[in-house]
Amino acid sequence: MRIGIDVGGTHTDAALLQGDTLLAATKASTSADVVSGITAAFDHILEKSGVAAGDIECVMIGTTQFTNAVVERRELAKTAAIRIGLPSGKGLRPFTDWPQDIAEAIGGMDFMIRGGTLYDGAELAPLDEDAIDQAIAKIGASPVRQIAISAAFAPLNSNPEEWVARKIKARMPDALVTCSHTIGGLGLLERENAAILNAALLPFAERVVASFELALKRRGIACPLFISQNDGTLMGAKFVQSFPALTFASGPTNSLRGAWKLTGREDALVVDIGGTTSDIGVLQSGFPRESYNIVDVGGVRTNFRMPDILAIGVGGGSVVAEDGHSIGPHSVGHYLKEEARIFGGEQLTLTDIAVATDALELGDASKVADLDPALVEAARSTMQNMLDEAIDRMRPGGRKLPVILVGGGAALVTEKLTAATETIIPKNSGTANAIGAAIAQIGGEAEQMVSYKDVPRSEAMAKVEAEAKRSAVLAGAAAETLKVVDVDEAPVPYMEKGAMRLRVKVVGELASLGGVT
Repeated sequence: MRIGIDVGGTHTDAALLQGDTLLAATKASTSADVVSGITAAFDHILEKSGVAAGDIECVMIGTTQFTNAVVERRELAKTAAIRIGLPSGKGLRPFTDWPQDIAEAIGGMDFMIRGGTLYDGAELAPLDEDAIDQAIAKIGASPVRQIAISAAFAPLNSNPEEWVARKIKARMPDALVTCSHTIGGLGLLERENAAILNAALLPFAERVVASFELALKRRGIACPLFISQNDGTLMGAKFVQSFPALTFASGPTNSLRGAWKLTGREDALVVDIGGTTSDIGVLQSGFPRESYNIVDVGGVRTNFRMPDILAIGVGGGSVVAEDGHSIGPHSVGHYLKEEARIFGGEQLTLTDIAVATDALELGDASKVADLDPALVEAARSTMQNMLDEAIDRMRPGGRKLPVILVGGGAALVTEKLTAATETIIPKNSGTANAIGAAIAQIGGEAEQMVSYKDVPRSEAMAKVEAEAKRSAVLAGAAAETLKVVDVDEAPVPYMEKGAMRLRVKVVGELASLGGVT
């Protein structure tokens, strides 16, 4: 018996599942303090289902709060950046190419230290211990207590980062430290940026997790709490206090996983239509296809594991032009009930068009009864074309797949999309994100650069798989349930023959429930 919750900017969605059976689903308004919105969702879901709070065995929450904090430049703590890699890379200091406003909100202290390793684990330069001592002393004399440590090729040899982290904690027990090898992949600048963002969010993460735990306590729900990651898996509440940035893009990911759960389709495109945008992603073997591009978070280049998502300005609140041939990108968003025509407002939105075509029963239909049929048809056709074009851009290998429509705006689409083999709107599609959170498993991932000349492929694969499994167990997975769901092998250009970049991802069930969900 578990509850999945997705805390969005406008609504907090909740779904209660017993095994594979959906018992109840609901939407509540997201509150400014978050806690009130979550407790309201709990109240609705428990009342609708008749289930007692004491019977809930697990709660999974997906949240956009950490993403919003970066985008809106709020709740970010000053962070010191320590990079180990000189003499290489001295031309680009930490915080290079950051937008000025977020660099000023987070930055102010950065240190470049001699040391680190090469791609094969060999020493790049001896670690400059005196420079490290001076950096720690300077940070200790300041109010800054968040520190991000990055080193050249740290995902392949994390010893330099870990050594510096231990030294910092010995001298500054109250410091909150993020090592880049724990959060990003290969690519020093992007991995360093990811670590800095994560470190800057650590104090906020403690408050967010505390608010979630308070919401459970207020409703007498005493069970494990998990938070959704951006790769479709979960992490424990304590784990997220160390890695809040791993929640980035967890909302679209939950929607994709929910679409899989509602339809059973393992390979499909998913269109999540909200109030402002439609997020389009790809399901591969039941999990979101990951992006291999550099991911921009609030204007900062990172290499987080993120779903490959295309967002376009088509949503329930999107404003429709007077001739119907242009839609968005402006949206009335969460002011739909004040500004849309069916609610007495002046703006013509896609929701008004849906009501005019009898696709939706909402508001006062008489307020759109006088719309020109040509306008209504043009708007409907424009929306369909925008979605078809976006789906064409996301199709894997250019082949057509089924398209699953989810989100509160799924009902806006009234005809089959030409870019799809079939168009599916499953029951309970409006709360697919909460359902996706409720069914999520625990995951782990590891990445190494290996040489098949030096190490046999099977041995290298086993080593990376073991590291991925160790990561999953630390995040709360039952070791006996872990299975490999993705392996990525890619030759490394400009390196010696046989050099490969090897990445392994595993998933498993929740250890707190005895490995059974």
